[in-house]
This record gives sequence, C-alpha cells and structure tokens, in this order.
Amino acid sequence: MQWEKQGHIYVPDGSLEWSQSHAQIPTPMVLANGDLRIYFATRDYKGRSQPTFIEVATDDFSHIKKVHSHPLWDFGCPGTFDDNGIMPASWVEHPETGAIYMYYVGWNACTTVSYQLSAGLAISHDGGISFEKFSDGAIMDRNMDDPIFATIPCVLIDNSLWRAWYISCTGWQSIDGRMEPNYLIKYAESNDGIHWVRRKEPCIPYAYDGEAIGRPWVIKEGDLYHMWYSTRGSIDYRKKGGQPYLIGYAQSADGLNWERMDSQVGIERADTGWDSEMICYCSVVDHSGRQYMFYNGNGFGRAGIGYAKRVN
Repeated sequence: MQWEKQGHIYVPDGSLEWSQSHAQIPTPMVLANGDLRIYFATRDYKGRSQPTFIEVATDDFSHIKKVHSHPLWDFGCPGTFDDNGIMPASWVEHPETGAIYMYYVGWNACTTVSYQLSAGLAISHDGGISFEKFSDGAIMDRNMDDPIFATIPCVLIDNSLWRAWYISCTGWQSIDGRMEPNYLIKYAESNDGIHWVRRKEPCIPYAYDGEAIGRPWVIKEGDLYHMWYSTRGSIDYRKKGGQPYLIGYAQSADGLNWERMDSQVGIERADTGWDSEMICYCSVVDHSGRQYMFYNGNGFGRAGIGYAKRVN
C-alpha cells in the first residue's frame, strides 16, 4: 500500500492550562454529517495527559471547526490507576444500547521505573460528546501473564465477539543510565467489552532486542485483518539519529496469527518538518470511499496531528 501525506492538522497553542502541549494518539470518529471528530490526549502544565477532541470538516481535514473546551473526564482519585494521566485510544459503539465505549490508557507515576500503565473504560450516552468513567478500577491491568503492564487496547466487535489487541510490557532495561520499557502486542477477547480473557502468546513478537511495539490499530476488510502499530528501538529513540518510532504493518486471516510486513507500510518520515524525527500512534479510517491515516510526528505528539490518504 502507499500513503500520500496531506499535511498537518492541529497542535495546541498552549493558551489553556490543561492543554499546554501535545495532541497524542489521534482516534477518529466519522460523524453523521461527514465531519470527523478526532479524540486525542493533550498535556497540562505538569505534563499530565488528559482526553479531549477536535472536529474537522468533511472536505478538508485541516479545517478545524471545533476545539473542545475542556477535558472529557478527570484524573482518578490518588492511588488509582489513572491518577496521573489519561489517553483515549479506541472506541466502539455498543451494538444493543448505542453507547460509545471509549478505551483509554491510565497512567501512574512510579519510583523504580518511570510509570505504570493500565486500561480503563469511559462511556458516552450522547454520541461521544461527554463521557463518564465506567469504574475507578482498570478493566485491564498487569497480572500473572502480563506482570509489568497491560494497556492501550484497540477494540473491535467482530461477529458479536469483543476483540482487543493490547500492549504488554515485557521488561525495563537501563540504557545510558535511564530505564526504558520494551513492550509488544497481545490479544484478548470478551463477551461484554469489560471482562477480558487474554491469550498468552504475542500477536506481533519482537524483531530485535530492545524493540518496543505500541498503539495497535486494527481494521477488518472482508476476511482479512490489517494492523498498524508503532515500533521503535531503545537507543536514542527520542531523536532522529537513533531508533525513533516508525509505523509498522501486519496482516492476518484470523486476527490471532499475524504476518509482519513493515516494509509494505507505505509511509515514512519526512526529510524536514513536523514529522521528520518520528512518525507514530497512527489510526486508519474509511471516509467517503477512501482510507485516511491520522498520526503523530515529532516528540510523541508534541508536534501535533497530521494525516495521509491511501492512494493504492
């Protein structure tokens, strides 16, 4: 496949205390009028992520029609799984109630390592404008099979089965005196979108030592599943000359066993500009007979959100 970049869409201007920087992990929703709502995580003056959205015009995604005026829901109480950050990651419409289930990443600060991540759920009954947290506790957290963290699921309802592809951290290692996490993609399924049974084996195993594979995004076309994800190394991945995030791609006939095909992803970093150092955290959506990719560039979303259209 091949993607043609269409340009930059949005980055916070820093005028709001709760939205000082970053538009991270773009998560699109096509609205009834054809416009797009793009959920994302922005950071406050303390560097904590909070969920919000913009809405863009159907005929020009760089035309911003609305910037939401406040976070969609608040941090958890001290000591809970999301007391230090919230990142929306994937949504589905409940097939019976029509409610929007938004799956998100909850952040905790740690001492021996930088952070602990879990997965939470917030629910909207007004089409995705406002949300209430489902519970104070995580719906997916570390356990015997995922002992370090489990988070950022991409969820699909597939023939009445709720299916999730999520991130499992397998370890932290010290790189130049700094602890860095390694993580890969695993699979879980559910009958209700809340209680999950996990598969121990990874969907996308590591290609090399020190790799981290994050933010899965899965769509199904006919009998074929497509997955995009972010992949980086552990050495100097915060800058272009090291092992920064790039976008990877895989295919599957059943959603469980995947063929990794990174060389066919069809999108790369630019030579200069907002996405020249890294590209990451992508999502893909069908709109008006075309596929579009939304993604982050430099600084893990500090440079904001851009998009590309599929041309073959």
